[in-house]
Amino acid sequence: MLIAPASAFCLTWTTAAIGQPVEPPQVVPTVEPASEAAIAAPTPPPPDFAFPEVAPIISDEEFEKAIPQIFAEDDPELNRPLESIADFEKRQAEEAANLGGTASDTPTPAVDGVPIPTLADGDAVEIIGDAPITDSELAAPLPPLESFDVEPVEFAEAEDDRENVSVSYTVQVNGLVPADDSTDVDLADLFGDLSALYDGDGKADNAAMIRARLTADGELMQRILASEGYYDAVVDTRIDRGEREEGQPRQRRPITAVIDVKPGQRYTLADIIINAAPTVPPNLIADNFALAVGEPIVAQRVQGAEAAIALKLPEEGYPFAEVGQRDILLDGATGDGVYTLPVDIGKRSRFGGIETTGDLAFDAEHVAVLARFKRGELYDSRKVDDLRQALVATGLFATVAAEPQPTGESAGDDTEYVTMLVTQQAGPPRTLAASAGYGTGEGIRLEGSWTHRNLLPPEGALIFRGVVGTQEQGLGATLRRSNAGRRDRTFELVAEATRSNYNAFEAITGRVAARVSYDSTPIWQKKFTYALGAELIATSEDDYDFTRGARERDFYTIFGVTGQVGMDRTDSLLDPTKGLRVTALIQPEGSLAGQFSPYARTRLDVSGYYPVTDNIVLAGRVRVGSILGAARERLAPSRRFYAGGGGSVRGFGYQELGPKDPNLDPIGGRSVAEAAFEGRYRFGNFGVVGFVDAGQVYRGSTPTFSDLRFGAGIGARYYTNFGPMRLDVATPIGRKPGEALVSVYVSIGQAF
Repeated sequence: MLIAPASAFCLTWTTAAIGQPVEPPQVVPTVEPASEAAIAAPTPPPPDFAFPEVAPIISDEEFEKAIPQIFAEDDPELNRPLESIADFEKRQAEEAANLGGTASDTPTPAVDGVPIPTLADGDAVEIIGDAPITDSELAAPLPPLESFDVEPVEFAEAEDDRENVSVSYTVQVNGLVPADDSTDVDLADLFGDLSALYDGDGKADNAAMIRARLTADGELMQRILASEGYYDAVVDTRIDRGEREEGQPRQRRPITAVIDVKPGQRYTLADIIINAAPTVPPNLIADNFALAVGEPIVAQRVQGAEAAIALKLPEEGYPFAEVGQRDILLDGATGDGVYTLPVDIGKRSRFGGIETTGDLAFDAEHVAVLARFKRGELYDSRKVDDLRQALVATGLFATVAAEPQPTGESAGDDTEYVTMLVTQQAGPPRTLAASAGYGTGEGIRLEGSWTHRNLLPPEGALIFRGVVGTQEQGLGATLRRSNAGRRDRTFELVAEATRSNYNAFEAITGRVAARVSYDSTPIWQKKFTYALGAELIATSEDDYDFTRGARERDFYTIFGVTGQVGMDRTDSLLDPTKGLRVTALIQPEGSLAGQFSPYARTRLDVSGYYPVTDNIVLAGRVRVGSILGAARERLAPSRRFYAGGGGSVRGFGYQELGPKDPNLDPIGGRSVAEAAFEGRYRFGNFGVVGFVDAGQVYRGSTPTFSDLRFGAGIGARYYTNFGPMRLDVATPIGRKPGEALVSVYVSIGQAF
């Protein structure tokens, strides 16, 4: 053992009760006695300090009466002087002799026949352990210090159940149903996706955490097996600790979390009983109920079949249908299950009137404009959902709900009318919005707007709009009536003033216009769309005069009408992946200055989308435009065709393609041809696009498709809930002097 100086430390040992672990020895530091100089002495009071008088608790008379009276004359022993220890021992010996014995006659204590030494007063020496200590042993000299073992004391390692030790583990699942069994899903994969043990990646803060995960996974396995029809499954869990490798600490023994599974038999449907009144058509429930006799009782399929009935009945005229609580009777001997489902189909109904309540944004008459059903039509919950979505799309509500209410009014054919009750809670009608974009040649463009969406109910909005950019500035006001007499039909009155400063022209323009349109919306995409309008434009613009060899400013007054039709067979308005889209535009217009000069601007856009895989889409676009009936010089520069830029031919600056003046500034043309091809790859919320664009502007009214210019590039997409955000980088192929090497375009939405 190792002996340390007594002044350094001492060891204390705690004795434990039976059955309790013994605490290890603790090192307790001793405190050296302080020197007298270090002991603080009390400070005496000042000489003139007067202590306050303290009243006695009891009087002296009461104290004297409370203690017993001791009188020395009553007991002579009280007056005898104390004797010495030697006299006391001598007197004790004499008293023993007077009793007829001697001190030697007293039996000597012994253990196993060996006498125990006694002290002078006759007490025996204490025995340590089982061996008596004799006088010779006490007299023996101490062994030399060199003979002691001076190896340091080694303390035992703590057990591996310490709760603050990070541990590693593996997972072992035994007896699980193999993937090629009759189950429709791989139970091992399903368990792995949900397991807390697997989710921990084999690491835990302590052993208690492994035990908690194992317990949770045992319950999870039981639920998974029951959901697949194994109702008699037995799941046991345990932790196996492997052998400690040589040289490894004890707490590093490998740990395996083991789940033992005994699936038992799998229960199947022996009979299916649906308690429901007759429907119209008679097989409405049976034809839409997905379960069949003989298949395993799988919870997901059972719930899915019930949900299908709860969804189908309201779509076929039963708005108040309710699916009751199922009952499955299991036979443990045969593994059969008898499935019973009560269904209350309610009364078959037809649409009646519309009522509205709450904080109204508009009345029931306008709600009827948004509805796609008429009185007397068979109730269909899909049309109710569509109405609810249309109400939300107006942006006028904080909350809105549409629910059928029974009326008891007969509609014939064993049906009754239901009233659609629309509960409104109007929201804030005013909004602020802003957007930003950048394109090479166009520069930075910031746009902001203030809108009162319901200034003139119903849905009469007033919009103020402002544009600030490096090449365009403007202000405008729009009065817009949405859902004007018909769902998704819009009427607009516009007044605006803009200043444009492009390489092709510099213009100050005022415009007033009216337009009625039937357009697609993010909620309801139309197969066919149209727009009709008229506009009056007054603009001052400069143009290059080839006869004078300089740019000259002229004033144009233009009146025109607009007609546009569209066909859309794509699967998405903002991010299509398949289908075809066609738009045709015609704008007859003419100059009102001097002699009226009519002409017509026409344009055709076609785009198509083809999904190669779930993640890869091929997209293409073609645009052809022509101006008929006027020479280029008689057209205002802003009414001519241009090409180049982010929405046209990427790789070139805005309006850069086509005829140019001697200063290499574009002057526009009377016809245009463009084409674009993209390969879009999406992964999650991100995407990569490779593209090739082509296009050219021509002097004549008919595009010749000659001298096409090409641009190629790559783009990145970030997909949001309102559409993809776009960043494209492109370069011109066969770049000419004055053309940028790289063009960058940032915007919202796909290029087409």
